[in-house]
Amino acid sequence: MSHTVEKIGGTSMSRVHELRDTLFIGDREGADLYGRIFVVSAFGGITNLLLEHKKSGEPGVYAQFANADNDHGWHEALDRVTGEMIKAHQAVLENHADLESAEDFVRGRVEDARNALTDLQRLCNYGHFRLAEHLLQVRELLSGLGESHSAFVTTRLLQRAGVNARLVDLSGWRDEGDVSLEDRITNAMARVDPMTEMPIVTGYAQCAEGLMREFDRGYSEVTFSKLAALTGAKEAIIHKEFHLSSADPNLVGADAVRKLGRTNYDVADQLSNMGMEAIHPKAAKTLRQAEVPLRVTNAFEPHDPGTLIDDQPADTPAVEIVTGLDIIALEVFEQDMVGVKGYDAAILDVLKRHDVRIVSKLSNANTITHYVDSSLKVMKRVEKDIAAIYPQAEIRSRTLAMASVIGRDLSTLRVLTRGLMAIGDADLECIGATQGPRNVDVQFVLERDGLQPAIKALHNALIEVDTAQLKKAA
Repeated sequence: MSHTVEKIGGTSMSRVHELRDTLFIGDREGADLYGRIFVVSAFGGITNLLLEHKKSGEPGVYAQFANADNDHGWHEALDRVTGEMIKAHQAVLENHADLESAEDFVRGRVEDARNALTDLQRLCNYGHFRLAEHLLQVRELLSGLGESHSAFVTTRLLQRAGVNARLVDLSGWRDEGDVSLEDRITNAMARVDPMTEMPIVTGYAQCAEGLMREFDRGYSEVTFSKLAALTGAKEAIIHKEFHLSSADPNLVGADAVRKLGRTNYDVADQLSNMGMEAIHPKAAKTLRQAEVPLRVTNAFEPHDPGTLIDDQPADTPAVEIVTGLDIIALEVFEQDMVGVKGYDAAILDVLKRHDVRIVSKLSNANTITHYVDSSLKVMKRVEKDIAAIYPQAEIRSRTLAMASVIGRDLSTLRVLTRGLMAIGDADLECIGATQGPRNVDVQFVLERDGLQPAIKALHNALIEVDTAQLKKAA
């Protein structure tokens, strides 16, 4: 087929009425409107209210329900969701009938969810049933509300504008049976012709695998990638509110950054590892294996081609991105470690048990250091568990930061050497630096207050200076 599968994130969805006039329709007419399948996230902030705030951890409906001492908290949280959903579609819909229809949809779905949760609570008053055993299903149920709402609203908005839009609800609401993700998508798309209609697909899909179990908040990109792979899309497109650039323009300056334009899945994986996701790594794997290229664009600049991500190597070695994140260094020193196997496996088991994400690792004869993306509170529990296994070990956690220089091919560029010089010239101290043989990234470990100036220094030395030299040579 010659169609694309395109995903729109939550923040952009809150401006869907603008996207109607640019991305969805723009200057397209007739048949040119079609050949595009859109996967939509919930309106901005709604999933935070349904589950918990992604950054702050402020409890939403799910968190209130899971930890409820009484009913008031989660009922009030669900009422708040209702109000915010209605407010969200009131901001984008204009027709009175559409507004009424959207409100009916919201109230119907929310009250169904409320009844389901109330019944579950009553059931778990009996000793044979444990709420903890059902919380994952609760999380799945609530997740689907946001995407179903935004997809419904978007479909009505586009239909009102004369587009043959079609709602494809993968949430499995009131469906019988438990089907695989592949079957859920295949069955839903069986009667859809993307060349004559515009499918608006929910980012959440109910399935036997349980998207939340494995992917949690990255589920919409998993649905998007699976849909692209299963339907044989010529291209998968993610629409964001910004371009993939060589660094954060707020940090290094809008005039200094460079739009990537072209990169590959190796770079996308490294970005994900540094907390700067172009796409969820499991979603990237699906696209990569299906040989579907990924394009990342700015949703509000529809004529800009954005950045193409595929499996192709770089034509010439080049630094493409400089980024970074705050980390914690977990250091385990044990004299008896020398020549003995099993230490690393035991430490990894503890980190996995506490759901700690590992960014990087290094080791020598008697010390293993993991650089992790976590909190000191969690790491104190990790330290306690490791100490129980190795009571003679010296264990400490230290707050640090990591700057990463990323590119498809960093060979011959002396990035490690030049990066250390740039950091030194900025009067910063580099605590550690590593470069792997794949030549995709070089990591520099610094004190936390040195991260931002280090990124600026590295970007200037490795991207801005090199770009200026190339222009001069031309």
